[in-house]
Amino acid sequence: MRLAKFLAHGGVASRRAAERIIANGRVTVGGEVVTDPARDVGDGDRVRVDGVPVGSEAREVWAVNKPAGVVSTAREPGARPAVVTLVESDARLYPVGRLDADSTGLLLLTNDGELANRLTHPRYEVPKAYRVEFARPPAEGDLRRLASGVELEDGITAPAQVELLGEREIEVVLREGRNRQLRRMAEAIGNRVTALRRVRFGPIELGGLAEGDARRLTEEEISLLRGAGAS
Repeated sequence: MRLAKFLAHGGVASRRAAERIIANGRVTVGGEVVTDPARDVGDGDRVRVDGVPVGSEAREVWAVNKPAGVVSTAREPGARPAVVTLVESDARLYPVGRLDADSTGLLLLTNDGELANRLTHPRYEVPKAYRVEFARPPAEGDLRRLASGVELEDGITAPAQVELLGEREIEVVLREGRNRQLRRMAEAIGNRVTALRRVRFGPIELGGLAEGDARRLTEEEISLLRGAGAS
């Protein structure tokens, strides 16, 4: 197996991030620094990253209902808790994409770098659904703008599915994932988000999972995730 893929399968990082780690000279094989991500390795080759052994571990994917104030990182150097602390697993898990610290709802964690890359790569356009509460009721024209695309500083947003659920609440389905996108879209129509909760990621729904709780996905659910989005 190629070294970059071995690191991804070992839960170190996605394959692309693993290639950067290798290029930076942080990986040794049999005690020697290796900077070629295509180097063939196996479980018996004593692969280490920053001196820590790496080996194949069982693939895991978890669904977490992230509370507000919890950060979407594998570890948090500050006072705020990291989302991985909500999962009881010995695997080296990391979040698939992000949710703002102030946002809540469904976040996936995995040690499968290949799957994480597929779910977050723009090419696959994996849909994600959010419940958004505004400070003020949106006008019909505002909803049309959100659905067709609004101009942000990093370009116009892709078309989205928008459904009005209540006077100030909508459900939005996005197939892209820019930084704080929905909050910026709200500002672009002269409004403000007061609550934001992700309720679906691809085929996986938040359902009745309680806030702060986590559950491990079944093999059937993981298989559905592998086929999510555009081909």
